[in-house]
Amino acid sequence: METYTTVKGQVVIPIKLRRKYGIEAGTKIVWIDTGDSIVMRPITKEYLRTLRGSLKGSGALDVLMEERRKDTEKGK
Repeated sequence: METYTTVKGQVVIPIKLRRKYGIEAGTKIVWIDTGDSIVMRPITKEYLRTLRGSLKGSGALDVLMEERRKDTEKGK
């Protein structure tokens, strides 16, 4: 599939891809520069559901709680 950019840099996403990935008007899109290409990732409800539990067991909660504790101490 090919699309072209407008003078303003806008890109039209083909209907097949919008339907496949659940992209609707107002869907947030994240652009990722990988160094040699650009990846476009729509942030849809379905995508967010796939992230549930992805940090489980990684210690991310402990890091967050420690950062919050430090911020609280700074505020005193």
